[in-house]
Amino acid sequence: MTLSFKFGTVGSPTGTPKKPGGSVGAIEFSKSIGLESFELGWVQSVRVTEATCALIKSAGEEHGVALSVHAPYYINLNADAGEWPKSRKRLMDAAHYGYLAGATDIIFHPGSYFMKDPLEVLKVAIPRLQGCVQELHKNGDHVTIRPETMGKSAMLGSFEDALAMSKAMEGVQPCLDFAHLHARPGDGTLNTYEEWSRLLEKYGRELGGNTLKNLHIHLSGIEYGPKGEKNHLPLADADLDLKALFKALHEFGCAGRILCESPILEVDALNMKKAWMKRSGEKEK
Repeated sequence: MTLSFKFGTVGSPTGTPKKPGGSVGAIEFSKSIGLESFELGWVQSVRVTEATCALIKSAGEEHGVALSVHAPYYINLNADAGEWPKSRKRLMDAAHYGYLAGATDIIFHPGSYFMKDPLEVLKVAIPRLQGCVQELHKNGDHVTIRPETMGKSAMLGSFEDALAMSKAMEGVQPCLDFAHLHARPGDGTLNTYEEWSRLLEKYGRELGGNTLKNLHIHLSGIEYGPKGEKNHLPLADADLDLKALFKALHEFGCAGRILCESPILEVDALNMKKAWMKRSGEKEK
């Protein structure tokens, strides 16, 4: 039996050797320590050649490591008219070069409300995202675009925002950052089996039950205040109830990828994998 979830890190594991280094080295190292998923951290900008993308794709296929991309942080679906073309290009470049590199999923931060009503912001954000997705499909860049759930209440990227964007078009699904979802309310809620169960039930109901078999999850410990996320923490230093979350994911028959964003990347990724195997009773083949 293989595990329901493939585990990995967002960005290169800290133990990645200098040679071959880079994404290829990160893929090889991930596989060598028991991680089968890797998210390319293109968070500042997309600066890769087609030749490099071909090497990354080849390494992913050779080692059986599932690849995704974290697009640059500076993307905002609610940017003003002057800024939007730059935001759009960052997302399109991440998706195009990600596809060439063998990535199936492109994760991005959707932006900010700029103090506006979330429903009004979605009226701007959704058509813009639709335009991006249509162009990608026309160009043959077949990737799933995933707006990430964000950890601050001022950010576009509530659970409801991510669902709304995903329901509006084919080719878009949420990236569920459970640490962000826990931090966003600012009061320590969204941390129990019952709360996670309600969230997963709604996800399946709104997007279709099969989508629970193809989740893309970001996970870490997190420090937060009244306005939400402050910074990511190791699992052991945070109040996120991993047992309750994994119980809910198991009960709902969820599967997909879980990518660690803790400061101790591969250490906590392997801790998550061990905790999942204990909860699910699954064994590696």
